[in-house]
Amino acid sequence: MTFALEVRGIEKSFSGVPVLRGVTFALEAGKTLGLVGENGAGKSTLMNILGGGVQADAGQMLLGGVSHAPRTPADAARAGVAFVHQELNLFPNLTIAENIFLTAFPTRSGAFIRYSAIYQRTAELLREVGLDTPPDTPVENLSTGQRQLVEIAKALSRDARILIFDEPTSSLSARECEQLFKVMGQLRRRGLTMIYISHQLGDVLRLCDSVVVLRDGIVAGSGPTREFTADRLVVLMVGRALTQLYPSRRGSARSEIVFEARGLGEPRVIHDISFALRRGEILGVAGLMGAGRSELARILFGLDPHSRGAVFLEGKALHRASPTERISRGLAFLTEDRRHEGLCLDASIADNLMLVALRDFARTPLKLLNRAMSRATLQKIRERIRLNQNARDEQPVRTLSGGNQQKVVLGKWLLVQPRVLILDEPTRGVDVGAKFEIYSQILELADGGAGILIISSEIEELLGLCDRVLVMNRGEIRDELSRPEFDRERILQSALPAELFS
Repeated sequence: MTFALEVRGIEKSFSGVPVLRGVTFALEAGKTLGLVGENGAGKSTLMNILGGGVQADAGQMLLGGVSHAPRTPADAARAGVAFVHQELNLFPNLTIAENIFLTAFPTRSGAFIRYSAIYQRTAELLREVGLDTPPDTPVENLSTGQRQLVEIAKALSRDARILIFDEPTSSLSARECEQLFKVMGQLRRRGLTMIYISHQLGDVLRLCDSVVVLRDGIVAGSGPTREFTADRLVVLMVGRALTQLYPSRRGSARSEIVFEARGLGEPRVIHDISFALRRGEILGVAGLMGAGRSELARILFGLDPHSRGAVFLEGKALHRASPTERISRGLAFLTEDRRHEGLCLDASIADNLMLVALRDFARTPLKLLNRAMSRATLQKIRERIRLNQNARDEQPVRTLSGGNQQKVVLGKWLLVQPRVLILDEPTRGVDVGAKFEIYSQILELADGGAGILIISSEIEELLGLCDRVLVMNRGEIRDELSRPEFDRERILQSALPAELFS
């Protein structure tokens, strides 16, 4: 049997904290391996070792039977290892062709780029991944799904032997996911070896030949996909059975309106949006990408303008109140882009958690930070959000896993005890165990009387959490369903373009 990749006893620690402990598995050539585990289980570290970004402390890797110990990402690329990252690594101001050949432009006389050659080769690569777009198209003009296909084309241009997909569907629409899966199927039939990392366990079982489950840096289980179910994967990932994905709700919505939008409009963005959110209610917003959901959230929080209508918090109009004013009045917003808008990645965990509540920790006459008070409060919030116990307060937040980063974003808002919390894709790229913990905090806020507005691309998430669901389509609210009316097909039909049903 020929193995494309063999991993033997890989170990890695950071600051004395073990992250990988004797990880061992093998991947057959031409097969697809699903790599799953909770955030912080060691998946990213293992892939960074394979990709040359980090070096192992012990153990060995073999590519096609040959030792593989890359010191840099360039070493790994030359060996045939390529990544398609969750955070796409493209330059939006450059064309597709320029992005694909950025580090290997074919030249004439050693100085002049042979654009005709790169356009011809790019066109061939784009046909391979099913992207019917001219090679000279600027990447900034592409959708997220199209950019994902450009990343795959870039990997193919470098004769990749192993192609690693890291949470590739986290920002894609359902249609874009299906296109990606179609391309993966074609690559598999061509004999390309792939590693697929995802928290969408159904996709893993559908796409992969075998599975490796990591938990706390060790291999908790591995084998052919046919030996696993989603429930068994969850048990192996978290070390216990989750009897239900959504925590039980203790409270219920009250009659008092806490937040309201009346006739909100902004040309080419949203049109005549009106809704009322009651105290203790969880109101969901469904819709396809581009429906205006995130744009609505930004307008409600005061980040973007609106030309018509008004927003009311506890009966008082917000008018042109800034985000800072809205925060002071009890409004909070968890953005969909935690890395660029929700966190200061180079700042510490403690500084990120205190970001919104700094004034509360500086009550002395000189407004100096009261470190003793902040430490005690931060310990409580860390316990509440169940942040990784090995993470230190002074540790840069960028070193945390995606799930723990999302907990920090949520934790900073829990510190100010918001009256209304707007959540945009709160569990994107988060594992099933961390999802349950985030859901628990959302329900706890609602049971305490806060109004919750949750935007999600996962219909099941909305059906599992919400009291009501609004469906947006092309900037408008097309449907509204209360819990007794919840119907997945009705939501999808309301979200899709009307011409599909004419």
